[in-house]
Formats: sequence, C-alpha cells, structure tokens
Amino acid sequence: MSATDGTLRPFGTLVPAMVTPFTVNGEVDYKQAAALANKLVDDGCDGILVTGTTGETPTLTDEENLKMFAAVLDAVGGRARVIAGTGTNDTRHSISLSLRAADLGVHGLLIVTPYYNKPSQSGIRAHFEAIADSTPLPVMIYDIPGRTGMAITTETMIKLADHPRIVALKDAKADFTATSRVMASTDLDVYSGDDGLTLPLMAAGAVGLVSVSAHIAPRRFRALIDAAAAGDFVTARRIHFELDPLIRAAMGHVQGAVAVKQILKWQGILSNSVVRLPLVEPDEAEIAMIKADLAEAGMEL
Repeated sequence: MSATDGTLRPFGTLVPAMVTPFTVNGEVDYKQAAALANKLVDDGCDGILVTGTTGETPTLTDEENLKMFAAVLDAVGGRARVIAGTGTNDTRHSISLSLRAADLGVHGLLIVTPYYNKPSQSGIRAHFEAIADSTPLPVMIYDIPGRTGMAITTETMIKLADHPRIVALKDAKADFTATSRVMASTDLDVYSGDDGLTLPLMAAGAVGLVSVSAHIAPRRFRALIDAAAAGDFVTARRIHFELDPLIRAAMGHVQGAVAVKQILKWQGILSNSVVRLPLVEPDEAEIAMIKADLAEAGMEL
C-alpha cells in the first residue's frame, strides 16, 4: 500500500518515529519539526509518530508534547496520519494527555507498555483498556520489553485485540513466534517496531513499519514496504540487505534519537544534533562507527 493510493490504513504503512528537534539552547524547535515532517511525507512516509521514544518524550513536558502534535498536524495532517505518543507509566496521566491530543485532531495514539511499575498482565490489560475506553481514537499498542521491562504476553495481546479501538500493534519484542500467533489470532494491524525485522514480519502478514532509520532513507524504506506488500520478495530482499548498514548506523551504536539527529545534521536536514539529558551527543569513537556504516551503505555525507 503506497502513500498515494488513497487507501491509507488508520496509521499508514511507513511511519517514522520522528525525532524532536531542539534549538542550540535545548528548547523544542517547532519550525524545524514541521519542516522535517514535511520532508518525510514528501519522501514517501504516510504516517508520522510524534514524541514516541525517538522523540525523547520522557524529557518533554505535556505542553511541549501537545505543541509538537499541533505543529506536525498543521504541517502534514492533510497528507499523512499523525499519531501521538501519549503513553506513560501512569494510566491517569496517559488518559489526560490522550484526550488533549484528541482535542487537537491527531489521527491516532501510540500507547507503550507501562514501564518501571512492573504491573501484572491483568494490570497491563487494564491500563490499555482504560486509555482506549477514554478516547474515540484508534490505538496502537507498543510492545518493547527491552525498554519497559515487561513483555505483553500473547494471551494478553489477543484479549486486548477484542477492544474496538485497539486496532494495531507496534511489535519490538523480537519474538517472531509470539508475533506470528498474534497475527494468526487477531485482526490487529501489526507493524514492525524493529527496522531490521521489517521484511520477515511483513512476509508473515505485518502491514508496515514504525521506524527510526526511515528518517535517513525514507525513499528506500518506502520501496521496501511497497515491494513486500505487493509480494515482490526478490526486490524486498535486495532492499533489505541494502538497508542493513543504514539500520546499524541509526540503531547499532547509540540510542536512536542520538544517532538519527547526528545523521540528519550531516545530511543538512537538521541544523544541529542537540539532545536532552540524560541523552548526550555521540563521542568521537561512536561517530566513527556511525560513519563507517554509512560509508558501507554508500551514503555520501
């Protein structure tokens, strides 16, 4: 499914988890955010996730989150789906932020597993259902146990899929067997949440990708998604291998926002690579590794 065929899924099919640009003083740069969103959509992305993990949402205030939602909506809301990252480890806080995002007009919500608290599976299910109950918007669940400390079990995910507004899963569990069972047992739109696993997940029935690396090569990722969706796995496999060093550059050495901002600065797309503490910009050794991967991919900087 392409970005221009007029049959967008509720969340699109190629969805960069967009970085949040900052000024050199560490303030959110909404003008650069709008420009980046426009470029990503121009280059084939049909959804934009605003202030997810790569958007450094843990270090943004609610007002900064909301202003980011509004800035991206104003920039591309008529051309792509705008998804708000409104999940926290506090259910009431998540509901409040989700309702305020809905009032702005976002098209959907990404809700991550509550982190740090370590709730039971019953608590995880109650958390997601309470948020979905509170809003008219479609919800994408984000399962990333490497960050949250808690995996959503297959049984819990199948139960959550019964909720009428829980319609998608961003899968970053790296458990192909578990995800296959979810796809076989539910009608959820499953998205790869791990850039390097996009091809095998789409071969099994996933509909697209929520991506870090797509910032730096959106047209190549668009070609991968379209080839896999069309069943052209010869082409998809070739692109998958071509993208491997780019994915390593974006995700293999430092946190994704750190690497992507650095690369976008080298590409002339962002004016700086500022991140907020506790993140820091890459050091010389990390920069050398990122550049080596980009060179392997043939990317000129």
